[in-house]
Amino acid sequence: MTTSHTPLIRLAGIGKVYTTEELETHALVDVDLEIAEGEYVAIAGPSGCGKTTLLSILGLLDTPTSGEYELEGRPVASLSPAERARARNRRIGFVFQAFNLIGELTVAENVELPLVYGGHGADERKRRVQEALDRVGMSHRLKHYPTQLSGGQQQRVAVARAIAGEPAILLADEPTGNLDSENGRQVMDLLAELHRAGSTICMVTHDPRYAEDARRAVHLFDGRMIGEREASAAGVP
Repeated sequence: MTTSHTPLIRLAGIGKVYTTEELETHALVDVDLEIAEGEYVAIAGPSGCGKTTLLSILGLLDTPTSGEYELEGRPVASLSPAERARARNRRIGFVFQAFNLIGELTVAENVELPLVYGGHGADERKRRVQEALDRVGMSHRLKHYPTQLSGGQQQRVAVARAIAGEPAILLADEPTGNLDSENGRQVMDLLAELHRAGSTICMVTHDPRYAEDARRAVHLFDGRMIGEREASAAGVP
């Protein structure tokens, strides 16, 4: 998708090769992708097709072997390690399949932790934590611990943690993978609400039903982009 403005994310010819003494694995091959501000994009495909590798590169958790990645118009390859870490903390929000909440911390403390690393003051952290938990409907649980929550509630807290930093883009890696169908649908509805409120979202999923929730679905197979289409989600503007 090409826009008249600089895309939030631009990938050109991205490749990723993992090499061992005996084997060379091409996880991604010549991937081109643009994501504009305010879009909701699904990266869909079967297990092992390169979806999570692509999301890791988008999230600055991994680096491509070849190709160019621009984030907000700036080549990622030009960023120093400190600049990459800062961009990852302040510009990118992550939602993982396994929630990745810290059991010894309360809901509020889990949401606050990335803000501490981001250097925000105490008053600002408190405000952002409250607003994020309000948005996901979990403010009534802010003093609870993860083990006191259902899987769906834990994922809502994980979403709150991701959006508390007001990132430029929210990256969700199989966000319903550890949930039953009812809780999975609730999390997908939450992502749709965030998108309607202006969030830019890129989600990895192997489930074609959830890919339909996005406005655009990009399909990967064996590390290659084999097509994309506008999704037919009637509930997403």
